[in-house]
Parts: sequence; C-alpha cells; structure tokens
Amino acid sequence: MNNYQPSEDRYNKMQYKYCGNSGLLLPRISLGLWHNFGSVDDFDTATDMIKYAFDHGVTHFDLANNYGPVPGSAESNFGKILKQDFQAHRDEMIISSKAGHDMWAGPYGDGSSRKNLMASIDQSLRRTGLEYFDIFYSHRYDGVTPVEETIQTLIDIVKQGKALYAGISKYPPEQARIAYEMMKAAGVPCLISQYKYNMFDRTIEAETLQLAASYGSGMIAFSPLAQGLLTDRYLNGIPENSRAARSTGFLQLSEVTEKYVAKAHKLNELAAARKQTLAQMALAWVLKDERMTSVIVGASSVEQLAANLCTLDKLDFTPEELVSINDILNE
Repeated sequence: MNNYQPSEDRYNKMQYKYCGNSGLLLPRISLGLWHNFGSVDDFDTATDMIKYAFDHGVTHFDLANNYGPVPGSAESNFGKILKQDFQAHRDEMIISSKAGHDMWAGPYGDGSSRKNLMASIDQSLRRTGLEYFDIFYSHRYDGVTPVEETIQTLIDIVKQGKALYAGISKYPPEQARIAYEMMKAAGVPCLISQYKYNMFDRTIEAETLQLAASYGSGMIAFSPLAQGLLTDRYLNGIPENSRAARSTGFLQLSEVTEKYVAKAHKLNELAAARKQTLAQMALAWVLKDERMTSVIVGASSVEQLAANLCTLDKLDFTPEELVSINDILNE
C-alpha cells in the first residue's frame, strides 16, 4: 500500500479558468506526457513529477495513445502511477487522451476513422486502467476521413460514457468549423481545442483562436516553449542530454537555428528584466490571451516542472513589454 498523501493546500497554489463556455475549470498550467513518461524514461522520475504537479494544483494531465516512446507506454506508466498513488483522487483529476496518429500496424492503426477512434479509446482505457476519460480528442484531421465520420464518433464516445467531454486538435479552420457546428447540434459541444502556440509559431492568431472562442470552445496550447527553443537550454550550444541531442526526441538539431537563438537571446534579456526565466515569460505570454484556457508544459525533472509553475507568479505584461516582444519576434 502506498502512503502518498497530497499536499493539503494544493488548490491554493494554482489558478484555474473556465474552459470556454463550460462549467469545467482547468488549471492555467497542465502537465503533458508527450515526452519523459515513456518506457525509455525513468519511472521514478515520472512518478515524482506527477505527484509534484498534483501537490501544486495541476489537475489536468494530457495524454495520447501514441505517447511514449514506445507508443502506448506513457498511458501504461500513467496507469501504474494512478493505481499506486491516486486511486483515492480520481475525481480530482482531468485526464485527457487522443487518437488519430500512427499507433499500430495495418490500415486501422492510423488516421481518424470510426474504426481507429473506437479501437483506440478502448485500448487507451485498458492501458490507463480508467473507466472513462474526462476529455477525449480527435488528435488531427487526417485529410481523408470525412470530418462528419470522425466527429460522429466523438459524439458517440461521449454518449457511451467513455469520455465526459470531447475536443479537437490541430484541425484546419474549415474542418474545425464543421466539427464545432456538428457537436453543437448534437448537444455535445466541443469543450476544448488544442493547438501549437508559442512566440515562434503564432499561426492560430489568424483565425483559429477566434473561431474556437466563437463556438464557446476553450483553447489549450501545446509546445509553448517551441520544444525548448524558448528556454535558456540552447542559448550557448546544444547540451548533451537535451531534447535536440536525443535521437528519440522530436526536436532535431536542424531546428536550433541561428535566427531563433538570436531572438531567444534578446527575449531572455527581456525576461531577466521581468525577473523571470525565458521559459516563464514564454508561458506567461501564451496565457495572456483571454481566449487561452491553459497551457501544456512538459518536464524532464521535478526541478524543471517547479520552475515552469513559478510562471504563475507573474502573468501580466506592460504594454511596453508586449511591444518589445513583438519587435523582437518580427525582426
């Protein structure tokens, strides 16, 4: 029997925001398990990070079927951690998963068909040991499957009780609009939309942010630190154990370009003047938009997670700071 006792004042350490037009509060910072929770990673470190997050009011944990590496192992490890430490706290947690990227061999292990999503959520529930997910996403529009087929499947997943809410991730605006309309008509509104958003990638500002808000969907950002480019990690070359140096990582050396590093240096100076790290300022910048419900952070250590959570100490920007940031980004 495990004797983990969560911190009693955990909910005083976090700020929460309603997700779109729903009654569901999400923490401003959510923990993502895309990296560092797989079978290639240290299980004790993973466990410590989940506990630290929960002890500091992080109630939302973001998974997908294919997170690892190996694919599926992040869900399996999370399931083990839940079983050993969090059985008494399931109702205090929002656990999300997704389906749509390459997961198993053959024609049904990838894409956004009804076959893939239905098989995938059942596999994910088995791996995590859960009876339901709080949020289940279509991980992407695959370019082939009619949006109607995918979205009807999400609606059915909610109506079958396999998920409490449904969301979409990375949908182009045209397909997102169809999804929002269809879900609204079915009485299963799109709770949340998940997109990449950071200082170096502002694509969603053009249309997606406002589109989601207009349908009452909350918005959650992934890759807010541009896979580490918006941290002090790469300011002086590539450290040996960093994401760019790992062959299993998603960020590859070619992306750590001089242009980005030069901008990161200038942003780092601005952050220092705010008494923040570059990472903290970058996270606060993502959260400054009123339409942004939460931001997903990854972490490879408790120390890194702790530093990310300190972002909440200073979320506001002066108009001058925002102008300076824009000037640097537009250089």
